[in-house]
Amino acid sequence: MRVITQQTFGGPEVLTVVDAPDPQPLPTEVLVRVKAIGLNPIEALLRAGEVPPLLGPPPFVLGWDVSGVVEESPRTWRFRPGDEVFGMLLFPKPASAYAELVAAPALHLVRKPASLSHVEASALPVVGLTAWQGLVDLAGVGEGDRVLVHGGGGGVGHVAIQIAKARGAHVITTAGGSKREFVEGFGPDEVIDYTKVDFAEVLRDIDVVLDTIGGDTVERSLGVLRPGGHLVTATAEDDAELIARYEAAGMRFSGIAVDPDPVGLRGLVALVEQGKLRVHVQETFPFEHVAHAHRLLDRGHLRGKLVLTV
Repeated sequence: MRVITQQTFGGPEVLTVVDAPDPQPLPTEVLVRVKAIGLNPIEALLRAGEVPPLLGPPPFVLGWDVSGVVEESPRTWRFRPGDEVFGMLLFPKPASAYAELVAAPALHLVRKPASLSHVEASALPVVGLTAWQGLVDLAGVGEGDRVLVHGGGGGVGHVAIQIAKARGAHVITTAGGSKREFVEGFGPDEVIDYTKVDFAEVLRDIDVVLDTIGGDTVERSLGVLRPGGHLVTATAEDDAELIARYEAAGMRFSGIAVDPDPVGLRGLVALVEQGKLRVHVQETFPFEHVAHAHRLLDRGHLRGKLVLTV
């Protein structure tokens, strides 16, 4: 099979396509013929060596989000050859998903609904599970809650808007001027253009804030929460000083580090099948053009997700 690997940290040009032995599934694992690979910003940071190396030093193969077809399921009852599946594999451990074949725990996969293409399915797991675990598992968002989603045009943000709406919340989101129309297409009740309006000056009595931006956005969100409100962040989960400030103000502070979750994946699938959730793919790239895709990841400010097709 072919994989995308790198021998050193660096820019997108370090990513190269090479031949490698086919992986061999262990008991409880399946071998998946990959059709599409969802790309995530953390992969660009890992490639460049800009974050603590989850995968160790190079050489390594990036990637966690895949959609494909089961080729072998030798010792698991969960899937059979020919089943179309998708999921987030092994995160944060190495899954080597930038590949034509992956061996993956069957428990980290679910059946792909017919209404999702492989491209769309591969784009959903990391962002979908981050939003689901933050809003549903941690915050318990429900009917009538006022929810603020920072960065509504991003991968996590545009999915989070839809999850919160599906659970009956009043959803407010922030987005830059050029993304306003895009974000409005996902059904928020209010969109705040952060280039013109300071959310901290116009919002109050928010039940839940979901943050994927970081920086002073997390600090300034303290002032918009109602007494006992809940801040869920994917960017500052280890900031002890910030946690102490929230707790001293009588607020809840939760950091989220996404993990494989078949229950959450099935929850996302249910929303897809009900027509309440869609994932936006900004652009797809052939497997061999992974460096072009990573250049876009490096620039940031994406609308939704980028995907490699295999």
